[in-house]
Amino acid sequence: MRATPDGRQRPLAFITGASSGIGQALAMHYLRAGWRLALVARRAEVIETWLSREDIPASSYEIHSCDVSLPDAVIAAAEACLQRQGLPDVVIANAGISIGMDSAERADLEVMARIFATNNLGLAATFHPFIAPMRARGSGRLVGIASVAGVRGLPGHGAYCASKAAVIAYCESLRGELRGSGVRVVTLSPGYVDTPLTRQNRYAMPFLLDVDAFAARAAHAIARGDRHRVIPWQMGLVAGLLRVLPGALFDRLLAGRARKHRQGQGRGDAA
Repeated sequence: MRATPDGRQRPLAFITGASSGIGQALAMHYLRAGWRLALVARRAEVIETWLSREDIPASSYEIHSCDVSLPDAVIAAAEACLQRQGLPDVVIANAGISIGMDSAERADLEVMARIFATNNLGLAATFHPFIAPMRARGSGRLVGIASVAGVRGLPGHGAYCASKAAVIAYCESLRGELRGSGVRVVTLSPGYVDTPLTRQNRYAMPFLLDVDAFAARAAHAIARGDRHRVIPWQMGLVAGLLRVLPGALFDRLLAGRARKHRQGQGRGDAA
């Protein structure tokens, strides 16, 4: 483990889906704050190229290449982090995919399975290796990246909305299980953030937020140990309204809204 010049241990963050978008922005935020990183993504070479371009010293990070939808793969990456870098202070389960679906199409059921495998099972597998050692230490942050899309179902977006609703519910359950242990479970629900994923959307994106601004606000919420934070706050108000909006009115508001690209129409990306 590496220490600062005054002998204090530099904190460590473990981040999945770190090759682009929100994951990459969070990684850069923590690097600039002096943290060490364990970065997880399928495209390890993309992370390596990006960090080299930013002139980040190799002593500040390790890269783990794996498919988060495969539990054994992400667990192996976590165990490698524990062995070589130590127990993280923050674990951010950010890896996710967003693809539109139509349940009338048989092939889209496979898309749904893939989304759940990454966004839900992958998240739980990311947390799994760290829970016992964090509980034994009496501290840590487990961070699940959900979405405002988890509040209500959007036409053509059923798998993604369902997966993000499940992230919110899962993290709430885990929070209760870890109550009193010193380990905080933080749920972050981004609104619209300017990333490669959202640039494919075919509909208006109110309160669109720069990805670096999102990362700064997210890190602040993580440090505070917030239970559930919607970013930006304006989308938090929208989410609150959506929760209480009568179903008939909600359906009417969404009538004619452009749908998310299905597989082959657009490109799924890290959430």
